Amino acid sequence: MSLNILIAPSGFKESIGADEVADCIAEGILRVIPDAKIRKAPLVDGGEGFTKALVTATGGTIHEMEVMGPVGQPVQSHFGFLGGTYQKTAVLEMAAAAGLRLVPRDVRDPQLTTTYGVGQLIRAVLDLGAERILVGCGDSGTNDGGAGMAQALGVELLDDCDRPIGLGGGELRRLDHIRTDHRDPRLANVQIDVACNWHNLLCGTSGVARVFGPQKGASPEVVASLESALEKYAAVIEQTFHLDVREMPGSGASGGLGAGLFALLGAKLHPRYNIVMEYLELDRWLPQSDLVITAEGCIDFQTPRGKIPVEVAKRAKRYNLPVIAIAGTIGENASINIEHGIDAFTTILESPCDLAEAINQAPILVANAAERMVRMLALGYDLPRTAQLSIIHPSLPKSA
Repeated sequence: MSLNILIAPSGFKESIGADEVADCIAEGILRVIPDAKIRKAPLVDGGEGFTKALVTATGGTIHEMEVMGPVGQPVQSHFGFLGGTYQKTAVLEMAAAAGLRLVPRDVRDPQLTTTYGVGQLIRAVLDLGAERILVGCGDSGTNDGGAGMAQALGVELLDDCDRPIGLGGGELRRLDHIRTDHRDPRLANVQIDVACNWHNLLCGTSGVARVFGPQKGASPEVVASLESALEKYAAVIEQTFHLDVREMPGSGASGGLGAGLFALLGAKLHPRYNIVMEYLELDRWLPQSDLVITAEGCIDFQTPRGKIPVEVAKRAKRYNLPVIAIAGTIGENASINIEHGIDAFTTILESPCDLAEAINQAPILVANAAERMVRMLALGYDLPRTAQLSIIHPSLPKSA
């Protein structure tokens, strides 16, 4: 009896996409178990790859365009239209216009980066007659609360002298009032659904500047400044629209873009997997699997807060399936993931190396890690012939 393995990874940020990660894991497995039955369900969480994954799953179309990138320079971006939907449904990801990958490492400063290009993508799909827009939030290089996105669509963010504030999260400190008189009128007739991390909040002790600002280049002083700016932004939003977005679920998604989409454009925020799993095939393949392998760039204490490995594990446990995670790195308090359905995890790193080398060698390292993992599983169990998994999940029956 051959082993049925479901590979359901995320991509590795700034390195390789989910499709390639799945291919590399499969390569490593087949070196050990040539007759394994492998199914691949590469996943996205609203960040990089969201648009292309949903377009591919539905037989839709991709459109390329140039937008203002997060540091104010033009970048090549894209959006898509889904196939097979009764509404004309556009899909876009903020990472394609304002992602961290688009911010050179030597100029990373979330006080200055902007989501203006996201607004340009929204305007482009409106020009093409979109009736519904799906927006993926994730992998952002910004902390402007979606202000730049709104400015690109005609929302006026003004200081106390009635002058427009500039671009970037730092400019929100100058915000005094908001006017929507010149907001693109087509937004009133379109449904905007946002796939976001429900755990990410705009302000408070777990506010987005505090949690993610350092990853985007913010020093402790800059983090404090950005927190203050977002508090000011939230106060003006509440004053203008009578909406309190400070600790609303999803409000901190993509540097606060969730709050901006909700308050300034009238979008509806959704836990991201509620949207993603509507189009991808993970749940279809789980009942037919013996083992699930997932992957992420880093496994740590934040993984249970809406990251793909734990979402996969949660769904796999409905069928009592063992789950293994392969990680680029293993971070602080990673063992907490054992409590959330991941039975074991391993890293791709084979020896000490710098980040650039790890990124460059990622495909090889992922395949090698998968091979090592399966060889350890097979130790003492002739897996290609018997598909015995009791080494990692004693409750599973032994197969003859």
